[in-house]
Amino acid sequence: MKASVEPSLRKNIQIPPLESGDRLTRHEFERRYTAMPNIKKAELIEGIVYVASPLRFRSHGKPHGDLIIWLGTYKVATPGVELGDNATVRLDLDNEPQPDVFLIIGKSAAGLCHP
Repeated sequence: MKASVEPSLRKNIQIPPLESGDRLTRHEFERRYTAMPNIKKAELIEGIVYVASPLRFRSHGKPHGDLIIWLGTYKVATPGVELGDNATVRLDLDNEPQPDVFLIIGKSAAGLCHP
């Protein structure tokens, strides 16, 4: 017989923190990530958690802006292409990256992605 936890006691159960190097399923990764709103960016790559460090302007922010301009120009000129920025992408059960920027071809344009 499976023991169940009383609903009033569930509030006292602590969810372990999400830390770089953790080996987790996608379900457990999402559960912990959701429980930690202070973490701005974490990714699951081949079942391993990577929590991002703070970003700097010259080494990241400026090149990121340039990349957004370049890919945004491509998006505007290419029907059916959608542009995403820092959104979680579910690739499969072991991979859930949060790329800085990405392009997808949605199902409405005969692509395989569904946002």
